[in-house]
Amino acid sequence: MSIQKESKRVTVPLIIRMKEQGEPIAMLTAYDTLMAEILDQSGIDIILVGDSGGMVMAGHENTLSVGMSEMLHYVKSVRRGVNRALLVVDMPFLSYQISVEDAVRNAGRFLQEGGAEAVKLEGGKPIIPVVERLVQLGIPVMGHLGLTPQSIHQFGGYGVRGRDAEIAAQLKEDALLLEKAGAFSMVLEKIPADLAREISEQLRIPTIGIGAGKYCDGQVLVSHDMLGLYEKFKPKFVRRYAELGKLMLEAFIQYVHDVKQKDFPSENESY
Repeated sequence: MSIQKESKRVTVPLIIRMKEQGEPIAMLTAYDTLMAEILDQSGIDIILVGDSGGMVMAGHENTLSVGMSEMLHYVKSVRRGVNRALLVVDMPFLSYQISVEDAVRNAGRFLQEGGAEAVKLEGGKPIIPVVERLVQLGIPVMGHLGLTPQSIHQFGGYGVRGRDAEIAAQLKEDALLLEKAGAFSMVLEKIPADLAREISEQLRIPTIGIGAGKYCDGQVLVSHDMLGLYEKFKPKFVRRYAELGKLMLEAFIQYVHDVKQKDFPSENESY
């Protein structure tokens, strides 16, 4: 029997135990109540309210335009649809980088107002004081290393991180620092699979990969990507489990046709 079936709700300690017992962790994103309800019924372990919502829901070019108000709206909506999965929310750009005090205030709002159970922060050594303080105050933290989308202008694009020895060594050091600071898990994004394996093996806490190969302790995708809803780009690491965008377009075209031909509504669909 899988660990999640033994517990009514997925908690932070349970996620850590899943690594200890060798059970892979499944995580997907949600930004609204309906998607959250369906995900929660699927047996997903973690639902992430990602700042990727700025792209797949609001049409922004990247995640930098997303602020606290948007993220609070998303997480409140998702909270209403979640009964068992662990609910984690991304802290948006500039909500935690300016000062520890700002980070505490904003993370606290996500738990107090939004109903989140943990926050996710991008970065390594520079954010360690923030992670330490949040954990001291009882706010669980998920880290995020590798390709960190909030630093996309610094990287100059969405390329793989950690192929050269210097950056790989820094990522391994940052992973250990995040664990020592109290992070309960971390996302590894778009790094070589062998490097992800090294990091995963050196940590006691779970790693969750996205474009980081099969050796992480879990995997995460943006739900709109794996459902074929967001088609502006398709990264190599995304497996399409459905093509809902195409099905929706076909349905909309059929609806327009039926209305134009006065075939909808029929007598059976009328009062």
